[in-house]
Amino acid sequence: MKQDSPSALDPAAPPTIPTKHAPPPPKQKPRHSRRVWVWLAILIVLALAAFYFWSRKSSATGGAAGTAANAQKKGFGAIPVVAAKARKGNIPVYVVNLGGVLPIYTVTVRSRVDGQLMEVHYKEGDIVQKGAPIVEIDPRPYDAALLQAQGQLLRDQALLDNARIDMARYKTLVAQNAVPEQQLATQEALVKQDEGIVKTDQGMIDTAKLNVTYSHITAPITGRVGLRLVDPGNIVHATDTNGMLVITQMDPISVLFPLPEDQVPVVLQKLNAGQRLPVDAFDRAGTVLLAHGYLATVDNQIDPTTGSLRWRANFDNPGYKLFPNQFVNVRVLVQLKLGVTLAPTATIQRNSTNTYVFLVKPDSTVTVRNVTIGTVEGNDSEITSGLQPGDTIVMTGVDKLQEGTKVAAHLATDTGTGAARSGGAPAAGKSAPGRGATHKAS
Repeated sequence: MKQDSPSALDPAAPPTIPTKHAPPPPKQKPRHSRRVWVWLAILIVLALAAFYFWSRKSSATGGAAGTAANAQKKGFGAIPVVAAKARKGNIPVYVVNLGGVLPIYTVTVRSRVDGQLMEVHYKEGDIVQKGAPIVEIDPRPYDAALLQAQGQLLRDQALLDNARIDMARYKTLVAQNAVPEQQLATQEALVKQDEGIVKTDQGMIDTAKLNVTYSHITAPITGRVGLRLVDPGNIVHATDTNGMLVITQMDPISVLFPLPEDQVPVVLQKLNAGQRLPVDAFDRAGTVLLAHGYLATVDNQIDPTTGSLRWRANFDNPGYKLFPNQFVNVRVLVQLKLGVTLAPTATIQRNSTNTYVFLVKPDSTVTVRNVTIGTVEGNDSEITSGLQPGDTIVMTGVDKLQEGTKVAAHLATDTGTGAARSGGAPAAGKSAPGRGATHKAS
């Protein structure tokens, strides 16, 4: 039975207000669970980013062989490469070393007489011809000495003539027994004495003339005049240690260079056989041909400190591209190999054991072919075994190849990257082969 409230029993009692119960507080989630979800999301993003970059890197820098194999398996087609054909041609054999330009003739002009330097008939750096006047020394003292010697000669010549007349007279008197023979002998001795004096006077005249000639100095050789060492107005002496100027022959000119003693027999055999061995002189960088000449001579002994022998080559130098004491790279052509198999040097591959090329077969696949290298000159290499003229070999793109890889070969002549031709020395002004090329003499 439900009990009534007090207000229902007693009307005067205040009404009873029902009491509301407060709802229970909501349960709070643990804070550490939120952090777990945040870190889990960050890790997922990082993992996706790492996978993306790893896949990009592996596709760009993966092994060439594996990439090529995957491309073949997935059917991406042949790998494009640039190829070249082995050919039959000529290749020169050089011996190379560093040399120095040396003039064939160098003259330091000095005075042979004492006197004042009056005139200079040249400009510094001029090319003077042999016999051209270059310096004038005051000739007046020597002109006066010449005049004096000539006068002395006239006087002594007159005495000689008179002595000869007396000698002829004494000969007649001796024949007539008018004078003793001793007087004739004395007169003959006097004539000889006067003849000696006359010869002495003639020598003094020649000396005076020579001094006058020495006063007018001419160029002893054809060459370039250096900087002036003595200015006009100075007094010069025959005993001066320093000259007045230096003349250096510029054309022709020579180059001295050493060769190791193991290369001497090859070059010396050619030289002794009478062959004119061509010599090229390149600039210090080895890129520009300065002059073309021929081997002239060889020194008479090997330098024991360096184990090398010095050689001299002569060059025509009309443009004065070779300058005294200039360092040049010298190449001596000792042999020209004719009709050999040549291949571009860029096609040659090497590892720790073999030298090889990638040969393109008729079915457009490549195979590794071991080759033997002979002479290397510039962009061409002599192939002594392993290739035949006409074989197609890969030049660029070998990093993607392995045995049996299918390729789409484009010849170098079609792409404009053909190898430079060889078979002789380059013409003047053209570039020389690379400094890294090796040269073998055989």
